[in-house]
Amino acid sequence: MRKIILAATGVLVAAAPPASTQVTSRTDAQRLSAAKGVTLQWIDWNTRGSVYVVKGRTWHVSATQVEAGGPGRLQLDGDIVRIAKGGFILRGTIRIVDTPDRGRRCEATRDWPFAVTQNRPYYRLRAFEWCDGLTDYVDIHF
Repeated sequence: MRKIILAATGVLVAAAPPASTQVTSRTDAQRLSAAKGVTLQWIDWNTRGSVYVVKGRTWHVSATQVEAGGPGRLQLDGDIVRIAKGGFILRGTIRIVDTPDRGRRCEATRDWPFAVTQNRPYYRLRAFEWCDGLTDYVDIHF
């Protein structure tokens, strides 16, 4: 079981991983399975971190980007609930540490929507100010 904090209420609940990933877009499933990296703008737009997608009944995604020569780190880990036209929903944890400033720690476990906008070659996290008011652009490139 994963723990999820409901933002509206602040209540901590347990959420089971999805029984299986619902796939309604073959194109987006192919894009996600061939992901070419992850970026957080505070770390680097041009040097991507790694993304691992494990396909099965339930798809799993794990991604990390580490700042070169610095302490900044992005980590993403969870199961894919749904893959649909132009996006997907990740149920899991996103963690941002020591970026853009040392000492910053953002971590949450919940359902995270990612979507393609304006025909860009990546899925962007659609929750922008989920931690401390800073806008975090988390992108998974395809």
